Amino acid sequence: MNAGIIGQAAGLFAVTNIDDILILALFFAQGAGHKGATRNIAIGQYVGFAAILATAVAAAFGATFLPESVIPYLGLLPLGLGIKAAVQAWRHRGDTDEETQAKQDGPKILEVTTVTFANGGDNIGVYVPVFATAGTGGMSVYVVVFLILVAVWIAAGRYFATRPVIAKALSRWGHILMPIVLIGIGLLILIEGGAFGL
Repeated sequence: MNAGIIGQAAGLFAVTNIDDILILALFFAQGAGHKGATRNIAIGQYVGFAAILATAVAAAFGATFLPESVIPYLGLLPLGLGIKAAVQAWRHRGDTDEETQAKQDGPKILEVTTVTFANGGDNIGVYVPVFATAGTGGMSVYVVVFLILVAVWIAAGRYFATRPVIAKALSRWGHILMPIVLIGIGLLILIEGGAFGL
């Protein structure tokens, strides 16, 4: 295994997924005190990222599951989840932090998967040419490094969500931040991709 390609893979992953740490921290804050939340977040993150990789690898070999014109519309997924989270936050706006925590479900696997895939839709466009030029051996290295780094990202998100100062802020403001971040990601994907003529 070439150390240079491992470094390139790690750098590419970090640059294209830096925003995932914030999203993971918000998911971990949402899941605080809920049984199985860590498992759901980890599985959802891996399934979502595996879908990104599968799409990019297939496209590198010439198969396209998603036409390029469809990718901007993936922004509708986090936008919809963000609106749903905003409605829930609005309904429980008068609740104490403890009541909000008790009523709020932990993150579900499908939600995490959906946000991960939609947020990584633009990554596909970056990964395809890199994978296509790396060849089968190089592509395999990229995929293995990426999958290892997903675990590092999950650990980092959990770490940030459990630091006392950050945890306190996220428990107090997470129900507001999560919809804002999801809606922002959704709008950014839609606007940058030119969906609906934006």
